[in-house]
Amino acid sequence: MNRATSLIASAFLLTVAFVSAARAESFKVDPVHSFVVFKISHLDIGYVWGEFNGPTGTIAIDDSDAAKSSVQVEVKSDSLFTNAAGRDKHLKGPDFFDAKQFPTISFKSTSVKKTGDNTYEVTGDFTLHGVTKPLTVTLTKLGEGDKGAPMGYRGGFETNFSIKRSDFGMSAMIPMAGDEVKLMVNLEGTKQ
Repeated sequence: MNRATSLIASAFLLTVAFVSAARAESFKVDPVHSFVVFKISHLDIGYVWGEFNGPTGTIAIDDSDAAKSSVQVEVKSDSLFTNAAGRDKHLKGPDFFDAKQFPTISFKSTSVKKTGDNTYEVTGDFTLHGVTKPLTVTLTKLGEGDKGAPMGYRGGFETNFSIKRSDFGMSAMIPMAGDEVKLMVNLEGTKQ
């Protein structure tokens, strides 16, 4: 191999290494710009909507090897808000979330598969009300970029999924309040 060929090969390998490294990105969830919203049937005629404030966690995406990716998100049960103080107090109590005994709701991935340009199949352990169950969701990367000071480089992700609260030992008031809970999770994070 002559010197010119060797230099070109070295430059190519460095470029490949740089591109691969650039694809592995980790974002720390920004609790101010991230949202966990839910809705649940009320009397089979409408929905009660609510949210959990201040989600935290990390989303690490490696597009060159999705198996190296991970997602970890947590919210505090006590952060629940439905715009009705009495209902919020009841939901945080022993009949439902029992926030004192089970202060966190969490998801921790066990596997990630890339399914499209900006989509990932994420399987993990979902823990609610002290019960952990496997859960698979589709995570969509909404976008990313450097937004300048003070926001910095950020990425956005979302997923929508449903669970049955009775699967997690939370069956009070079924069917008046539905068993199925639909969740919409929008996460924005700063690149680490």
